Amino acid sequence: MTKFTHSRSVPKSMQALYETITGLTDAFCREHLNDEYLELARDMAAALCRKRPSPVVSGQPRTWACGIVYALGQTNFLSDRSFKPFMTMADVCAGFGVGQSTASAKAQTISRALKISPLNPEWSLPSLIERNPLVWMAEVNGYLVDLREMPREVQEIAFEKGMIPYIPADRD
Repeated sequence: MTKFTHSRSVPKSMQALYETITGLTDAFCREHLNDEYLELARDMAAALCRKRPSPVVSGQPRTWACGIVYALGQTNFLSDRSFKPFMTMADVCAGFGVGQSTASAKAQTISRALKISPLNPEWSLPSLIERNPLVWMAEVNGYLVDLREMPREVQEIAFEKGMIPYIPADRD
């Protein structure tokens, strides 16, 4: 539904490591989170495997798997009880058998490598896109505007350029 799509292509030399990492994230997400986290974790693992040099070549796959879920959890408010699913970062770490300081360091490395910031639309769960204010903000004539409040013609242009995931009136 959104235009924020990711490639899952991975260099052949990284394929086995990608499969190991995503095997861990898939199992964790199926047991504790949801399919949205599972899909984004796969996308993030692929993006990390494509980096040159790839950070995932050093360290244990389970620490990278944990770091991926940790980074996604930070971006998507996983440890905020008002969001579903909910899970503390300590529980995420325990689920992977990784220390919290190690997981936090991996998540920070991932965030730097992929230029992830809080509320990053590219790494938001599809179910949270509508609630993410950064998805809908754009600068128009030097002013920051909410594209949901702009005329349909402006929304159509923004949609065609991939700036917004959908035209709000079409969702209703």
